[in-house]
Amino acid sequence: MAVYDLEEQEKLDDLKAWWNQYGGTITVAVILACLVIGGVQGWRWWNGSRAADASVLYQAVSDGARKSDTAKAKDAMTQLADKFAGTAYAPRGALVYARLLFDAGDKAGAKAQFTWVIENADEEELKAIARYRLAEIQLDDRQFDDALKTLDAKRPDAFNGLYADLRGDALAAAGKGGEARAAYQEALTSLDAKSPYRAYVQVKLDAAGGAVAAIPLSGSAAAPAATSPAAAVATPATPPAPAQGAPAKP
Repeated sequence: MAVYDLEEQEKLDDLKAWWNQYGGTITVAVILACLVIGGVQGWRWWNGSRAADASVLYQAVSDGARKSDTAKAKDAMTQLADKFAGTAYAPRGALVYARLLFDAGDKAGAKAQFTWVIENADEEELKAIARYRLAEIQLDDRQFDDALKTLDAKRPDAFNGLYADLRGDALAAAGKGGEARAAYQEALTSLDAKSPYRAYVQVKLDAAGGAVAAIPLSGSAAAPAATSPAAAVATPATPPAPAQGAPAKP
């Protein structure tokens, strides 16, 4: 049996007293730390698993679109929206599926998908693409007021030129030539000076009667060029870098 001298015994007594006072708190703190670490690791694993599953469904939507297989794309998109609406893959899948529906002549279905993106996407760029596409269909359906309302929504500055151009199309179709010319001028002001797309807008401005005098501009002359809206639908795992040149029409 170990024999302790008086000094060692006093140290042991002090240690026991300290443990009796603080041991429970320390134990709880250690348990909580383990739970937090385990929870974080579990959350990461769960998110990674969800992203992997969503990626598979997104690829199925894309494959269906490439093969014009509406049924396959619809089934995958339904699961993607129901189970993984909060992932970055869901709104991208909806944009791809909407294009497939539009090409198949189902404009109502395409509208529904674009509306879903607007209401559920976290990325403003994806919402801007969906609004632009929705306004295009509304314009095609001669719903001019609806198209203009859709285009009036807040969006990233990089989309100002594209939105102004489409707004000019809606105004011109509605017989509002003066407002259409102003919108085309705004588009020219917002688009990058080196963009080939400017020539397309200039033709429409000339056809509408040429430039008007003073107009209010929502964008500045130095407005940034838009990221290609088509690139914004890329797989979330490899997000596209912002384009340095002019925006391509979505």
